[in-house]
Amino acid sequence: MNNDNDADEESGGRDNRSSGGEFKVILAYLAVSVIWGSTYLVNRIGVSELPPELFSGIRFIIAGLILLVYTVVRKEAFPAGLNGVWQQTVVGLLFQGGIGIVVWTAQWVHSGITSLIVATGPLFIAIIEFLIPGGQKPGIKAWLGLLLGFGGMSFLVLSGENAASVNIWGAVLLLLASFIWAIGSVYIQRIRSGGSTLANLSIQMLTGGVMLAGIGIGMGEFSKLHFTATGLLVTLYLILFGSIVGYGSYLYVLKSWPATKAGTYAYVNPVVAVILGGIVGEPVSTSMVLSAIIIIGGVILVQMSTSSPSASAVKDKSSLSST
Repeated sequence: MNNDNDADEESGGRDNRSSGGEFKVILAYLAVSVIWGSTYLVNRIGVSELPPELFSGIRFIIAGLILLVYTVVRKEAFPAGLNGVWQQTVVGLLFQGGIGIVVWTAQWVHSGITSLIVATGPLFIAIIEFLIPGGQKPGIKAWLGLLLGFGGMSFLVLSGENAASVNIWGAVLLLLASFIWAIGSVYIQRIRSGGSTLANLSIQMLTGGVMLAGIGIGMGEFSKLHFTATGLLVTLYLILFGSIVGYGSYLYVLKSWPATKAGTYAYVNPVVAVILGGIVGEPVSTSMVLSAIIIIGGVILVQMSTSSPSASAVKDKSSLSST
């Protein structure tokens, strides 16, 4: 996704709202919030049936192929030249690489805990923006948000109540995934590869999926790949709902709402993930709820601290909820 596409989508939103489609937009927003919040638990179920990296790779390859066919049928524009394709490939490797780490840790980290640690993505974006030349410099509100966000994350991981749900290495890997995603979020705002959103997304999913499948095969996962009924249902859910319906709904919301408003789904995803995890028996402790409030509060402060539209758009796209 690039700034030009987002600008068109946001300007098109005013027409959509004036035509009385706000109810549909709200439904699409709820779909994004619930579907992407559910993917943490669905991934955890998936890795109990299928090898993690190959499972993720297959999911994204199929979803990418479906989007590619749809893009060709609609005759949408693709990135300009090999350089444009390469730029979208880099985005795919970063974003799907982060997802690959999240799915890998799902083997031993509960889904609710995962969603809360992953929610730190915007905090890393603020740090990267601070360090790179010409980036957004955080103000007092942003620094307070960073302090709260990482403080809440530390409390989540180090609290004795959560010892059964997460370990230090799991948290480190999830923070690495958030950092990789943050790099991708900052990078995507600084490229001008052209092409429609769907075309770019198909390239990202395909290249990232091939990478994850290749890693899985290299780790010897192919011999462990046996689709059970549950594994097949989980894979289909992630392809159809997590990737296609989820992204389609999000793009529809972006056409009607400003990016900053549309991006608030990222605050809802962890709540959905924690609730769903609790329903299936994952532990939900008092310290976990308190940590969630602190982390999400810190992220909100960071996102409220900027008045730059482009910087806001970067932060809105930073969530790892689309796993």
